[in-house]
This record gives sequence, C-alpha cells and structure tokens, in this order.
Amino acid sequence: MALTLQEMMAAANAAVERITAERAIELVAEGALLLDIRDAPELEAKGRASGSHHIPRGMLEFRADPASPFHDAEMRFDRVIVLHCASGGRAALAGKLLKDMGYDQVFNLGGFSDWQAAGAPVEEPVDLGMSG
Repeated sequence: MALTLQEMMAAANAAVERITAERAIELVAEGALLLDIRDAPELEAKGRASGSHHIPRGMLEFRADPASPFHDAEMRFDRVIVLHCASGGRAALAGKLLKDMGYDQVFNLGGFSDWQAAGAPVEEPVDLGMSG
C-alpha cells in the first residue's frame, strides 16, 4: 500500500524527537553534529548556523552510509545528530531515514529560523556581488 506524505510525516514525527533551539545549542556544545539539510541555494540566500555541517537532503543516504564511496566522515553512528531544514518537515523525514539506517541519537531542531530566533550564531548569506 502506498504511503501518503501525511503518513510519512506522522511516522517521522513519532520517530524523531523535536527539540528546542536551546536544547540543540546544548547538544552542539557537547559535540553533536548540527546538520543543515537545505539545498545550497537556500544557504546562499538565507545564511547558515555557525558551525553547522551541510549535506543536502538529496545526498543524505549517500553521505550517511559508511559503505558508500560518498560517505561523509562527520556522519558517525556514535555521534548525536541535530537536523534542521527551513521549517522542520525535511528534517523530520531525514531524521527518520537516519534512524532507519542505524543512527540512534537523532533530533529535529526544526527550521533555520528556530536557530536564529534563539539568538544562536549565524553566518550571513553570501554576497553574490554582480552575479546575484
């Protein structure tokens, strides 16, 4: 039976704890990976959380699997991972995916705006100069 987006979101939200930005800041200070899964143009336009690591949602499976030739060394099964996207939906789905892949300590911060609203440090958008 085919799944709907609503069913996938419900399963993701049930599997991946949504945390506050304040809790995310604490976890990152303790060594968690703050993982931004937005697409590159979003980071260029909106900026990013200082110290965050970027893997676009479309590449997550390839970067998360240690057997993949595209594996990202920051993705470790023993590391806490705090995901965020623009509003939290993609982060929830990505968090469920990571849990399905064997990552145990995965949390959903929600959106980049949640990080900003908490007063956490950000890097401003890139000035594209004459090309933007």
